Amino acid sequence: MFKDTVKALLDGALEKRPDLFLISFTVGADNHIKVVLDGDEGISLKDCMDVSRAIEHNLDREEIDFSLEVTSAGATTPLEMPRQYKKNIGRNLKVRTQEETIEAKLEAASDQNITLVWKVREPKPIGKGKHTVQKEQVIDFSDIIEAKVVIKF
Repeated sequence: MFKDTVKALLDGALEKRPDLFLISFTVGADNHIKVVLDGDEGISLKDCMDVSRAIEHNLDREEIDFSLEVTSAGATTPLEMPRQYKKNIGRNLKVRTQEETIEAKLEAASDQNITLVWKVREPKPIGKGKHTVQKEQVIDFSDIIEAKVVIKF
């Protein structure tokens, strides 16, 4: 019952902000509410505060004791949803599948898969030496074990 009430309030807050989307939502046994959000153009502290207020101000602490945590998906948090991949097109990802780990540029993302591109030095087919070859691989979301944005300083 309490979880359904909180989820309805959360959904209402997100309806007003279509640029934000839910990554995870949990309500623990001790009524600890944890909401993790992301946004198509990133997410700010104010965005988290607005969603937190939309939930907290509509619940009565006299009726039920709870704690509320609204956070953003961090820069090093693994990507989980197709919408997160779409917002990171053009960035480098480290993608781990059952067969391999690839660090490459995210070229495209659909609702079913992603396309990665990278360059590699390979021996020339004829003669001595190496040449640079551009590789491309399409990976289905179902094959991805973990994917993270690679941050370089």
